[in-house]
Amino acid sequence: MENERLLMLPGPVPVPERVRQAMMRQAINHRGPEFGTAYAECVGVLKECFGTKNEVYIISGSGTAGMEAAVANFGRGKKIASMVNGKFGERLRDIGQRYGDATAVDSAWGTPLDLEALAAALEDGAEMVTMVHNETSAGILNPAKEVGKLARKHDALFVMDGVTSVGGDEVLVDDWNVDVAIVGSQKCLAAPAGLAAVAVSERAWEQIVDDRPYYLDLAAYRKSGRKSPMETPYTPAVPLFLALAEATAIIREEGMAARIARHRKMSAAVRAAVSAWGLSMFPQIDAVSAYSNTVTAVKMPDGVADSALRGTVKRLGIEIAGGQDHLKGRIFRIGSMGAVGAPEILATLAAVQYALKKAGVPGVTCGLGAAAEVLDA
Repeated sequence: MENERLLMLPGPVPVPERVRQAMMRQAINHRGPEFGTAYAECVGVLKECFGTKNEVYIISGSGTAGMEAAVANFGRGKKIASMVNGKFGERLRDIGQRYGDATAVDSAWGTPLDLEALAAALEDGAEMVTMVHNETSAGILNPAKEVGKLARKHDALFVMDGVTSVGGDEVLVDDWNVDVAIVGSQKCLAAPAGLAAVAVSERAWEQIVDDRPYYLDLAAYRKSGRKSPMETPYTPAVPLFLALAEATAIIREEGMAARIARHRKMSAAVRAAVSAWGLSMFPQIDAVSAYSNTVTAVKMPDGVADSALRGTVKRLGIEIAGGQDHLKGRIFRIGSMGAVGAPEILATLAAVQYALKKAGVPGVTCGLGAAAEVLDA
């Protein structure tokens, strides 16, 4: 709509008109069949997004609520190895320290995870591993498959934050030995913020703790979710569920293979522009890690202020993200998740290219063409 900003952030993302309309209807009974049907339809698509046959439940709360539910229900009192190479890995570590004995397996932000150190932590008795699959703070895709193999080898539970990968990139929870996985509604699913979905394996259910939180008690969600019609144990954010039902319907229509391919093409186009501009990607990748396919993190050019770059882009009606914590002013990030396509990518790159040129960065005139070539392939 006119005067709406284009959000090209690592979430929240633009919400399709169909999804917005779904929230604007009269209230319905959240203990009735209409709500139960919407809930079940969401779960059916989310299972495909997660790549799982496990049970999936939806919490009225952000992705962080899902993260806390995972650790609080299955990690209380456990020795936890928390993989950290960005802000959200740190968040999982902090949650782990609230409920168990969590120790960070640290890598610098945006650098590959230390799998040898993880193996040592597991040898030393770690009973749970936490990891962020797609670390948006640094634009790096972490090796879930390899981490899952190590966790299973040592009979440890594997908790994976898939908040910004599920629904946009390949996620294979069952094949990767993930015991608890989490997604947030306002990222690749292209729904409004405020819901988290959690997929739980049978191995995890066997280890659920007795001293569970009240609102985030996943056993209560399982009990209510097995009713006919499906329910939540506590009053849900009904308009958000209806919006998510429409968003997941869009995912079903597109198909996960096509959706993954689209996300990968959009991010490849952004990376092509970055390379043509002569700028450097922020993450350092290795044989098992990769650049994120839902957000691109770029080193800020020397002498360019964050306010000059992102401020110019914002005045043109588009919002991109800066760095977090110690990376403020050092990187900028362009999201490519949700329902975005070539028009949004090209508009964003045109604005960034203009901002870079205005800031005095030399040789940035061919980035848009490089991106267009990728999108036209």
